[in-house]
Amino acid sequence: MNNKLLLNSAVAAAIVLAVVNSPIAEAKKGGMEKCYGVAKSGQNDCKAGPGTSCAGTSTKDAQGNAWIYVAKGTCKKIVGGSLEAKK
Repeated sequence: MNNKLLLNSAVAAAIVLAVVNSPIAEAKKGGMEKCYGVAKSGQNDCKAGPGTSCAGTSTKDAQGNAWIYVAKGTCKKIVGGSLEAKK
């Protein structure tokens, strides 16, 4: 019984740490920004326009409406990076 409780506690702690340290959590803290047009195919952080549903569903490299979170102030330094979706 104690081993099962210990295992469940460890799994719960790992999930909490993953959520707290996720890019979305960082973005909500204000340290991150969405950067459009730089994600590799299938590597976007969330919805990338029509035909996609969420993370990992972009269909081509540098898709203009696909974004990833980057550290604030970094996007404009990346070739092709934009703070707004591109056509």
